[in-house]
Amino acid sequence: MVSRTPSPRTLADWQARAAELSFESRAFIDDTFVAAESGDTFESRNPATGEVLAQVASCDEPDAARAVAAARQAFAGGEWARLAPGKRKKTLLRLADLMEAHKHELALLDTLDMGKPISSSLGDMAGAIGCIRYQAECIDKLYGEVAPTGEETLALVLREPIGVVAAIVPWNFPLMMTAWKIAPALAAGNSVILKPSEKSPLSALRLAQLAKEAGLPKGVFQVLPGFGHTVGKALALSHEVDCLAFTGSTAVGKQLMQYAGQSNLKRVYLECGGKSPNLVFADCKDLDRVASHAAAAIFHNQGEVCIAGSRLLVENTIRDDFVERVLKAAENMQPGDPLDPDSFMGAIVDEVQHRRILDYIRQGVEEGARLRSGGQALEGPGLFIPPTVFDGVTPQMTIGREEIFGPVLAVFGFDTEEEAVAMANDTPYGLAAGLWSQDIDRILRVTRRLQSGQVFVNNWAGGDQTMPFGGVKQSGNGRDKSHHSLEEYSELKSVWMSLTL
Repeated sequence: MVSRTPSPRTLADWQARAAELSFESRAFIDDTFVAAESGDTFESRNPATGEVLAQVASCDEPDAARAVAAARQAFAGGEWARLAPGKRKKTLLRLADLMEAHKHELALLDTLDMGKPISSSLGDMAGAIGCIRYQAECIDKLYGEVAPTGEETLALVLREPIGVVAAIVPWNFPLMMTAWKIAPALAAGNSVILKPSEKSPLSALRLAQLAKEAGLPKGVFQVLPGFGHTVGKALALSHEVDCLAFTGSTAVGKQLMQYAGQSNLKRVYLECGGKSPNLVFADCKDLDRVASHAAAAIFHNQGEVCIAGSRLLVENTIRDDFVERVLKAAENMQPGDPLDPDSFMGAIVDEVQHRRILDYIRQGVEEGARLRSGGQALEGPGLFIPPTVFDGVTPQMTIGREEIFGPVLAVFGFDTEEEAVAMANDTPYGLAAGLWSQDIDRILRVTRRLQSGQVFVNNWAGGDQTMPFGGVKQSGNGRDKSHHSLEEYSELKSVWMSLTL
């Protein structure tokens, strides 16, 4: 009987498993792992310890050109693009099974690479695997259309893959965001080039190994580690890339749209920044439960979450009491060793983001917000910032308007529903919003008036693969998850056939 390694459960278990890891650090181009043409590398560093994990290939324009050429050749050859949808499904399901078999390793890679708690990384793996399975199962169940015409005509609406898709993904949920982009793009029959963040490239490179093992054809899936201003820009400017899918900051999203205009008018789908409002009305029954969810909405994943509930809007009649409950909940959400399954928060991804968060905290104090907890980096090795809560925030304050991307909560007060809605919508972003109330009439009114791509009612971040994910306003224009995402990676072709000559 073949023995099976038990699942790691304790800090010691995860430390032992981490010590056994090896890291693939080369780019994956045209079915082969290779160094960057320039020979350049960059450090992948564990933010919890400062340890250098690997020297990763730093790709640039020549590497992008090679990958794009391989992707274009693969697409033109049709081994994947013209494969029956049911057969593409089987390959993607094999990939999901391989990811399931290696989920502990993949979770460890993300935890070591960007500092998130191992429990969170395991949740991400479940989401990534579920996404690939969902999109694989969708692809052979989407039908074309026959338009209503007279007997002398047959009119068809066909769905075809776009071509070459470049996916640029962020560092906060490395493999889950990757799955959200590549699963529908591959399922639809495209060739995909993945550019992971330079802050978290390791799980993407391991995924390339698993994709090859699963049987994805040569050139259909490639991974180019490197920086946005080098290889990312090269992909965005390429005339042979047909679609660009991006999750990241609004500033970078705007730049990518300019690159698309300067090149071939490629499609650009963006999921960008957020400053999400979380509205709490006085009619809520269980304020302790609501406070716990409100704290988790901002402190989960160290606040490095695009939909983080960073603006907490509380009805003034319960505000003082509710803030105390949030502070109590936050006491149980302190940062700890990311490899400890009991740690709610881990390390901030790198020194740049660490300084950025502390600068925002300093601005909050200088502009007159009341610091109620946290506010200082923890001493010792690693990049850790505890849950930080500001009360008395006004819409004019920097911490009340700009995306911090860290564990910093800004609390506002309101007196009326009208005031709450106006304050919630007073932002250039529109990615997510939360609403807590027992009044069904209010819920129906407010959810329709909130300018947001998604609204969570009496929960935060609820949903599954059946629900589209994306924003409005300067939070972007695309949708991840659900069968709607397949629409972004496919073209509609109209065929009008005359049946009489």
